[in-house]
Amino acid sequence: MEDNNRNLILATVLSFVVILIWYTVFAPEPPVEQTDQPAVAAQSADSNAVTPASPTGTTTADLGADLGATATEAQAGRIEIASPSLEGSISLAGGRIDDLQLTKYQETLDAGSPDVRLLAPSSATADPAIDTTGSKPYYAVYGWTPGAGTDPALVPGPSTIWQVESGDALAPGQPVTLVWDNGAGQVFRRTFELDDNYLFTVSQSLQNNSDAAFSAAPYGIIARHGRPDTQNFFVLHEGAVGMFDGELRELKYKKIVDLDPVAREGRADVVQVEENGWVGFTDKYWMTTLAPAPGQAFTAVVKYADGADIYQTEARYPMQTVQPGTEATAQGYLFAGAKVWEVIKGYEQTPGIDRFVDSIDWGWFYFLTKPIFQLLHWLHGLIGNMGWSIIALTFILKLLVFPLARKSYISMAKMKELQPQMEAIKERTGDDRMKYQKEVMELYKTQKVNPAAGCLPVLLQIPIFFSLYKVIFVTIELRHAPWIGWIRDLSAPDPSSLLNIFGLLPFAPPAQGTLLHSLSLPALAIALGISMWMQQRLNPTPTDPAQKMIFAWMPWIFMFMLGGFASGLVLYWITNNTITIIQQYSIMSMHGHRPDLFGNIMASMPGRKSKQDGKDSGK
Repeated sequence: MEDNNRNLILATVLSFVVILIWYTVFAPEPPVEQTDQPAVAAQSADSNAVTPASPTGTTTADLGADLGATATEAQAGRIEIASPSLEGSISLAGGRIDDLQLTKYQETLDAGSPDVRLLAPSSATADPAIDTTGSKPYYAVYGWTPGAGTDPALVPGPSTIWQVESGDALAPGQPVTLVWDNGAGQVFRRTFELDDNYLFTVSQSLQNNSDAAFSAAPYGIIARHGRPDTQNFFVLHEGAVGMFDGELRELKYKKIVDLDPVAREGRADVVQVEENGWVGFTDKYWMTTLAPAPGQAFTAVVKYADGADIYQTEARYPMQTVQPGTEATAQGYLFAGAKVWEVIKGYEQTPGIDRFVDSIDWGWFYFLTKPIFQLLHWLHGLIGNMGWSIIALTFILKLLVFPLARKSYISMAKMKELQPQMEAIKERTGDDRMKYQKEVMELYKTQKVNPAAGCLPVLLQIPIFFSLYKVIFVTIELRHAPWIGWIRDLSAPDPSSLLNIFGLLPFAPPAQGTLLHSLSLPALAIALGISMWMQQRLNPTPTDPAQKMIFAWMPWIFMFMLGGFASGLVLYWITNNTITIIQQYSIMSMHGHRPDLFGNIMASMPGRKSKQDGKDSGK
């Protein structure tokens, strides 16, 4: 009995400590409102050089210095982008995609909340008609690196002013082609295509009409000016992400700044990709990624420019020598949008972006996280409500582990039956712990009871709990997903609070997601505490006073600590506890022990003595 309780307490306390450390040390800071970026700061960023180099070491025109040079670039004109999922524009200065909003996602649940802005122009290409208040420059730009001995002015760079050759606006089924003639016999074209979701197809061509061979290498760049506002959460990756010939590589922004300097590169991580890969930046829910065509070799670069404070990822294609009268082409893809699992999974099939679904941060328990999410996604397709889908998922998970849990519940029933004999042994042995343990082990052996079986359900819950936590925290399918009534976002904490009697009193509860809010007891947190307390009533009562006190306080401590967790996760835990209570109560009743769930409630509260305690103290 004592060993069983000790193991169960150890498992419970261990999970509690992990959650406590996770919440208090690694929890994300409450979101802060972004303020307008000073114009002088943006101009400063534009006036610094970021110099991507070709595989041969020749540098291109930089992303910063040319963009702040003239007013012509800011007035170069734009091509509209319009699709069921995206709105924005392409600047003819550099032919860059630097204005993009996600029309299916809003910043908050408030009525009239603006669409999520993914990409924003730099000060040099900004259009007064584009509202980028508070947005740091973030864009994708393409170009060509000159070969050895080629004048850099003969290849298009980040500040080149392109002309529209065909297409008035970029939309699904309506491509746009830009053209630039260097006046020396070479004509460069760039064609953009867009699907219904978030994938741009970018085709670059170089037509050599001169009498001599011409060498150049195409490239694509994603640049972020300044470090973005991240959640700084231990279990969440935000920063550079890439897949290089089957190897996933992730670099947080701090790690990018700390990269070792590389010759001609500054602080950079350079990887030669032989066949398949992609590279870009990922946020919690959004991502911008360069993906060369499948089978295309390229050089993937993640770098940081100290002076300009620009984070940059690059896809550099091999140098091409174009003979007179011929043409060279390069095709790739730009993903810029929401990390919707079904959409990203589809891009793995067509056009074949290798392991693209791994751009979602599945975490250490990916072998559990992936199937749990896929099952939840399937259930949501059937039910249509993510909250009820989480409840259905919990039933399925409990069914899968029921055979093992059943043995545990039977063991607990037997332990309950043995309690009178345990008390008798305790009275007979007194303070002789060795004798007590020996007689208890003999009793276990005689009655064929496994004292360690009681902690198995708790141990099983820990990896499932963290895997589901990861699913709820990182997948966009849970973002702003409602359940019932006041639960309008299962990825956020329960907004209700006992302090204002769940909205009846005329004042707002503490800010959602803060520690003070979790201590104010949201409705789901209270339901969790009660369910944990009821489940505890089914377990064997510890004979040791210290263990008994720990068990008495545990449900209420968890109630306070988990109040600030995502409501979807708390809903899972409440459902899990409820199913456990039903299963355990039924199995114990079938084995001749009907637990008293509601009797003598006050005696089971922390600090209270039961009738049995009174009898013991009087002896």
